[in-house]
Amino acid sequence: MIPRIDAEALMAGDARTLADVVTGATNVGFLTVHNTPLSTAQVRDVIETYRAFFHLPATQKAAFDMARTGSNRGWGASGSEQVNPDANPDYKQVFDCGTTLGADDPVSKLGLLTYAPNVWPDQPPGFADTLRAYYDASTAFALELLCAIAGAVGEDAGYFRDKFTRPMALLRGNFYPERPVDAGEKDFGIATHTDYGCLTLLATDGSPGLEVRKRGGGWIPVSAPPGEFVVNFGEMLEMWTDRKIVATPHRVVGTQAERISVPLFFNPSHDVNVAPVGAEPVTAVVHLERRYQETYVHLQKG
Repeated sequence: MIPRIDAEALMAGDARTLADVVTGATNVGFLTVHNTPLSTAQVRDVIETYRAFFHLPATQKAAFDMARTGSNRGWGASGSEQVNPDANPDYKQVFDCGTTLGADDPVSKLGLLTYAPNVWPDQPPGFADTLRAYYDASTAFALELLCAIAGAVGEDAGYFRDKFTRPMALLRGNFYPERPVDAGEKDFGIATHTDYGCLTLLATDGSPGLEVRKRGGGWIPVSAPPGEFVVNFGEMLEMWTDRKIVATPHRVVGTQAERISVPLFFNPSHDVNVAPVGAEPVTAVVHLERRYQETYVHLQKG
């Protein structure tokens, strides 16, 4: 069972809610969250904005192909990402954007993949403004959520607050078209994987498709209507908390209907040490850039 969490009750320290969070974070690796500062209307607007972009002709989207930019910003066509080397490249499409550093920020001179410049299409109208507003609101909530979850599992709830001054947070639109009629056992919308970073805040259009691996084997379907969120934890947070919080494999096989999901991959600043206390230091950017190199097909080739 994946716990359903009232965010307001969590922030208020409700005992029953805290117990459910402990179960979700330390055992299941997934939660769903409702009653958040992010409105249903804002989430629906983001989903439909992404949908309008993904339905543009491929020739129009190609101008923003991340294979051309050589980064992880912009559009990724079907087959542009391979999250599991034992499966074929995923048949979903994506659009990625992230933190923008000021020109006078010394970190911008480092040329890090995780702070690459965003690229913004002209169509649909308002695309950049809609995504920027949602990015700001969702990263603010993600930090509050992460701190509250950390406190619930016995960590220092305030520890993370100064670790996200330049978050390597990535906002993504996922477009899962209908499962191809010729798809085989190695074809997935997104193959079995664990997320790479810290915390993932996932908005969806409510369609089924996401499946979470059970500890004893088998799969649990999970979905959330717009305005509620699926929350899971990545490899970085599992390492950072010395496996107190767990990263759980999940996948999307695909159905006979299209599906839109919008994950915010919430990650700390590039130079934060994410190794557990007493272990050899590992900076967040080293972990993320290694995993990006393994996953994005155009970076594998590079």
